[in-house]
Amino acid sequence: MPRGVKNILKNQAFLFMVLPGALYFIVFAYLPMFGSVLAFKDFHISSNGFFASVFNSKWVGLKNFEFLFSTDDAYLITRNTVLYNLALIFIGLVAAVTFAIILNELLSKKLAKLYQTAMFMPYFLSWVIISYFTFTFLSVDKGVMNRLILFFGGEKVSWYADTTYWPYILIIMGIWKSVGYGSVVYLAAIAGIDRSYYEAAMIDGATKLQQIRFITLPLLKPLMIILTILSLGGIFRSDFGLFFQIPKDSGALYAVTNVIDTFVYNSLINTGDIGMSTAAGLYQSVVGLILVLLANYTVRKMEKDYAVF
Repeated sequence: MPRGVKNILKNQAFLFMVLPGALYFIVFAYLPMFGSVLAFKDFHISSNGFFASVFNSKWVGLKNFEFLFSTDDAYLITRNTVLYNLALIFIGLVAAVTFAIILNELLSKKLAKLYQTAMFMPYFLSWVIISYFTFTFLSVDKGVMNRLILFFGGEKVSWYADTTYWPYILIIMGIWKSVGYGSVVYLAAIAGIDRSYYEAAMIDGATKLQQIRFITLPLLKPLMIILTILSLGGIFRSDFGLFFQIPKDSGALYAVTNVIDTFVYNSLINTGDIGMSTAAGLYQSVVGLILVLLANYTVRKMEKDYAVF
């Protein structure tokens, strides 16, 4: 029996375990890559089907990219996308690690599980549902925030027309929804730390803060770096629901809520230009890949063991 076949039979249980994930990536990640060619074509739908539409559409080279970056909003949407993602990545990292450590230090494990579940629940909520919860707070006439402001003698704020507060609102909502998931990841890593480290530290008289500083955080550092590197790959992609649903696509807020994904969506709805939207997606993917490679290269130069590859 050939050696390759023997290895397959020997590891068939493991191969069946990874088969669903492999099929998912093949169908939803690798096969759609063929559609990237639309970024270089003036796509028009043909009655003969999708493939005929692709092959019969006129080749326009980089014109779709020119349209994306020649718009007056090109700088604005790029700035918003990058700055929001940087804030969400690094504030989210600090928040997730902090909450994971707090949950781990709680003496009552029942309370820890209760708090963990409560923090994890928002991750499963749709942004549509969250947008309605947000509206109950920010509604001009009956919102909780304006009622509190009036109660203390202030004046109503037109939340969906005033750009002042939205950078903070979007970052807070993004962190609130994702921090539970991130804290679970770090909590699992903390649970895997050898308890003998802490026992030795306690014998030496180390306080809880010293244990966290000199044991927990250094041992979490590799995971923190790896997850941050992977997060940088999506720095040019935004959570569409956060930036579209929460501000309810208010035109008055576009200066602080419009990102590449919402801009492409609105352009696609208004113009039907599939080629331009494909060009934007390809641009985001290529830049994300470059950023991951650069970040991993930098980390590899500084500390080889912390690099992803």
